[in-house]
This record gives sequence, C-alpha cells and structure tokens, in this order.
Amino acid sequence: MKTINICEELKNNSYPGRGIILGKSKDGNNAVIAYFIMGRSGNSRNRVFVEDGDGIRTQAFDPSKLEDPSLIIYAPVRVLGNKTIVTNGDQTDTIYELMDKQMTFEQALRSREFEPDCPNYTPRISGIVRRAEDDFNYALSILKSADGDPSSCRRYTFSYHYPISGQGHFIHTYMQDGDPLPSFEGEPKQIEIPDDIDVFTDMLWDNLNEDNKVSLFVRYINIENGETQTRIVNKNQD
Repeated sequence: MKTINICEELKNNSYPGRGIILGKSKDGNNAVIAYFIMGRSGNSRNRVFVEDGDGIRTQAFDPSKLEDPSLIIYAPVRVLGNKTIVTNGDQTDTIYELMDKQMTFEQALRSREFEPDCPNYTPRISGIVRRAEDDFNYALSILKSADGDPSSCRRYTFSYHYPISGQGHFIHTYMQDGDPLPSFEGEPKQIEIPDDIDVFTDMLWDNLNEDNKVSLFVRYINIENGETQTRIVNKNQD
C-alpha cells in the first residue's frame, strides 16, 4: 500500500468528519493514537475535549447552546487494562463493557451499527491498541450503511500485528464534504508517524480545515513501560 502524506491528505479535504489514526512512532518506542472531530453545524462545533480519568470525553463549550447531545456527547477514549479504546461515538462504552466481560473487539461491535442520522448514516469508526509485554497490536473498524441504504449494515475490521516503526493507519467517517455526506470507502490509509508527539499534533491540527475543525487528541504510549504523553487541542478556548 502506498504511504500518503497526512498533511496533504487533510489539507485537501475540507470535511473528513471524524478521524482515527493508530500506529507506531518512527523510533519504535511508542504506540500512537490520534482522534479528531470536525463540525458543520453550530451544535457540532460547540464542543471541546476534556480529560476524564485515563481517557477523554466531549463536552459542550457553551452549555446554553447545546441542542441535541445524543450523537455529539460521548467518551471517545477509554482505557481497559492494557487496552486503549478510541471511537467516534458511544460505542466506546459498548466495547469497554463487553471486552470487560471477555468478548473480543469484533464481538462487542456486532451489537452496534452506523449512526441513525438520516440521510448521512454516519459510519461508526472504532480503534483499539493492545499493549503486550514487549510490543503491541492494533485494529480499526468501520460500521457503515450499504451505500446509503440503512436496511443493510456493512462491517469491516482491519487488524495490524507487529506494527512497523514510523507507520500508521488513518480511517475517517466521510470521503469529503457533500449532501448527503459520502461514507469512507476502502482500507485505512497508510501514513508516516514521527517520533515527537508535538510535531505530530501540530501536523494534524495545522492541516485540518480551519472552519470545520473542532478538537484533537493525540497520545503516545511507551511500549516498554506504558507511560503516556497526551495532547489535547480545542478550537474553542475559555
């Protein structure tokens, strides 16, 4: 698979929607997670990421302007033992709760499907990073309608074992802006991941569309000892 330039990819797409990147830093020392959200409506744009224990949650920046919280307020990131879960909706909780009952990532997602936001039927994208004793693996999932037909749900999981240093994979909800919004197609895109969390954070944030970007979360997890570095960027600031 061809490795794409993530800066150019983001710069040339005004609305990829919500996106997950999982991979391994170039020096081979860290598992890497990134998650961003974008918004076109005032309700979607009225959000920030806040820390919540080992994970994060979305929160209304101005509670007085919050309209419908059902699809925009959730915990995108939760940690279960040696596993970090990241998703674009409340399926984070589904995965966490069912994996805590010894189900697999794929089994947990069988109880969910795309979002009920007609006519877009936004895909549910999910990722998981599992740290082992001296390495890690990761997986990405997308649950989407059948080309906009809500009578059928298509489920895809992409698993990556023995990740390659400096390489990551990027999945997002929409191919580009549109009405209705066209769902992501194909395999997750292969990108390069640098050693420095601040360099990577700036690369992503600076190239997301200025009008539509809302929040970004980036975490580097040391493979050897599990120590984490986390960055959160919110367009809305107090």
